[in-house]
Amino acid sequence: MFEETGAENAEVSTAATAATAAAAAAGADAVAAGAEVTAAEVARLAGVGRAAVSNWRRRHADFPKPVGGTETSPSFSLPAVQDWLRAQGKLAEVPLRERVWQQVAAHPGGAVAALVRVGGALLVVRDRPTDWLELTAVSDERMVTLLRPVLGQVLGARLGPGHPLAAAPVPPAAGPLLRAAAELAAELGARKAFEFLLGRYLDANPRQYTRTPEGLAELMAALAGPSARTVLDPACGSGTLLRAVAAAGAVSAVEGATALYAQDSSPELAALTALRLALHGSAQIRTAAADSLRADAFARRAVDAVLSHPPFNERNWGHEELAYDPRWEYGFPARAESELAWVQHALAHLREGGTAVLLLPPAVASRRSGRRIRADLLRRGALRAVVALPAGAAPPHGVPLHLWVLRRPAPQAAPPAGLLLIDSAAAVPAGDTPAAGSFAEGRPRSRWAAVHRAVQEAWAAYDRTGAAEEVPGVSRLVPVIDLLDDDVDLTPARHLPPPAAGGGPAGLGAVRERLDESLARAARLSPLPALPAPPGPPAAPAAHGAAPASRPPLTTVSELLRAGALVLHSGTGSGTGTAPVLTEQDVYAACGPSGTLAAAAGEPVLTAPGDVLVPVAGGAAVARVVCAATAGAVPGRGLVLLRPDPAALDPWFLAGFLRGTANNRRASSHASTTSRLDVRRVQLPRLPLERQQRYGVRFRALAEFEDALRLAGRLGEQLVQGLYDGLSDGTVLPE
Repeated sequence: MFEETGAENAEVSTAATAATAAAAAAGADAVAAGAEVTAAEVARLAGVGRAAVSNWRRRHADFPKPVGGTETSPSFSLPAVQDWLRAQGKLAEVPLRERVWQQVAAHPGGAVAALVRVGGALLVVRDRPTDWLELTAVSDERMVTLLRPVLGQVLGARLGPGHPLAAAPVPPAAGPLLRAAAELAAELGARKAFEFLLGRYLDANPRQYTRTPEGLAELMAALAGPSARTVLDPACGSGTLLRAVAAAGAVSAVEGATALYAQDSSPELAALTALRLALHGSAQIRTAAADSLRADAFARRAVDAVLSHPPFNERNWGHEELAYDPRWEYGFPARAESELAWVQHALAHLREGGTAVLLLPPAVASRRSGRRIRADLLRRGALRAVVALPAGAAPPHGVPLHLWVLRRPAPQAAPPAGLLLIDSAAAVPAGDTPAAGSFAEGRPRSRWAAVHRAVQEAWAAYDRTGAAEEVPGVSRLVPVIDLLDDDVDLTPARHLPPPAAGGGPAGLGAVRERLDESLARAARLSPLPALPAPPGPPAAPAAHGAAPASRPPLTTVSELLRAGALVLHSGTGSGTGTAPVLTEQDVYAACGPSGTLAAAAGEPVLTAPGDVLVPVAGGAAVARVVCAATAGAVPGRGLVLLRPDPAALDPWFLAGFLRGTANNRRASSHASTTSRLDVRRVQLPRLPLERQQRYGVRFRALAEFEDALRLAGRLGEQLVQGLYDGLSDGTVLPE
């Protein structure tokens, strides 16, 4: 597989950047003149959260007025926003990636046309860098004229002769955009530059495109096997599944003919997929724009593997005109069973022994209209495994989708005696499952790692030996004869009774021991008996603006910032690609960072021991002092990081007073449905460091007591549910 190297980037950056920077900037200004941006895009330009943009609009009368959009989602003139940000000192220069994206978004022919132009140019930059340097040494009009034959040669070599993209004209006005894209490639690499721009386009149109999550694509590619040399996706979308195959090295690492085949009914997605895959690796790419069921572009092609995330619940899939199609080897699908049509389409494209992995809705495993086809798939050994994914693992997020793993049986081979059923949701640790929202929120990496491990271990054993050791509640090899009843229901949960919550009697005993230890620790850490009260009678209420005589004078976080005793950073939610990210949920739960996010435009601030993290939304009084476990992470959006000077301010003293309910009420503002904390308005007593540390010792003890109570609560819930399960399933006796 072709890998971009630092040498490539350096070569392009030393010559191409110098030749194209001025022209690209001029082109950006020309495009920007009529460009509009949303509040979210303004936030990206300034490197702040959307709440900051809302505050600017409310507090600054000179903030640019909306020029389009709607009342709830207005858009603003990009040049006016840039001028205002520069005047406020909030933007020194528009980041390169934002400048290129604005050119793509404001392209007269639409963002897709711009991405197609950019993808072709980036392929030339990557595959023929010397030619690109020569092309950019002339005017835009001359560059475009010279680029056309070079682009045709490069695209023809990667996408096949006669591909529509190779013959597509390049308008002279595309010169500034292509130069800017090459400049971005010098910074990120050609592949990453295109991935960034394509990702921004897909994110901007979430209702138009259904995306396959990266973790799921990697799992499906792994199930297809490492020896697949030819892979087809008949409903490729944006090409995520085939890109995962190329990323795993399965296609490019094998000697011989290697090719990726992609087809989609959307011409724009077929074009973007072709360029995305061409930029990603060195395999042959063949794409087609047509409905795979009605107009199969690869009808005579047998491949090693098929990966697909087909459209769900389609009634108009061709039921009438395809009634006598030879692909329906296992039965003619009913009108409501479009997914079973895709299943048989995939099997028809496999060579003997080839593997297909399809993402399907759970109803396909149980609908009565499909039971005859399911039964025939089982009898003939075509269906090998059904994997239930956790709810939220892929859109639609409220439904626990299934993976079907199929294999084209050899004519004389005996069908397997059992079907492998896997419930991967049961493999995710109980404390790591989100209560609501997407499976990808919070701790996506740890969740996907648990799912990958459970599924791949069970499938590898079954694929190698035809048998699999049962893991209670997670995986089991169910005899085919047991499934061939009136329903032929293949839903894993119906055949995999969940294990007791506590892990059986032995596990419940261990939970009880941990609970006893946790309760004893909480009792030791209890702040009772009550702390001594201040001496003397309660002070009378002070006049407005004055402090009670019995209390020290107050200061605010804002005054401490001006005095240099504190440094404040707002969370960005963008990691370096390797640094973990702390979310609001992590701070509320007092746990470590939950994952990593995409690379930031600048160098992010990382947490250090002694920092104080404060969630600013929601109205709860929460503040956490960073310890060794949470150091080195990027603060996520919705968090404020306070870094006290240890010679002037004790972090536990600061965190303790940030937790005060009255303090939070004074410093909070309220919208119609939300509450937001202005950390700068929080008040603290003005005390010498020695007195602060005495408070800090008490506040730290309270935090440890709170952590012990939280652990005891979780263990208590686990013990109670385990006893309910054990008594109801007979593993625990009532006497």
